[in-house]
Amino acid sequence: MTTAGDLDRRIVIERFVVVGDDGYGNEITEWRELASIAASRLDVSDTERVAFGRLVSTRVSRFVIRAAGPQASVNAVDRLAHDGLTWEIIGVKEAKDGRNRFLEITAAAGG
Repeated sequence: MTTAGDLDRRIVIERFVVVGDDGYGNEITEWRELASIAASRLDVSDTERVAFGRLVSTRVSRFVIRAAGPQASVNAVDRLAHDGLTWEIIGVKEAKDGRNRFLEITAAAGG
């Protein structure tokens, strides 16, 4: 069971948004902070491989966050920043605790 004390990391959830247009009908977009929140992290897997003559490493982790506030709308088109890395969100689901108290985010970092 997840408790508030388990949320011992800080993550930033970012959302890709339209911030205007360039005057020629093209949208100007950028990543904006949706929420800076406490989370727990569990590393699930890591891989290293050689691609195009260079070593590529990837880490997959699960982050658990509270399911309240703006972060409750997090989805797979968002991303998160943590530990100096940008993490691509693979999936979001209700955590094992149920009752929509916590969300579990699976994300990958590396490249």
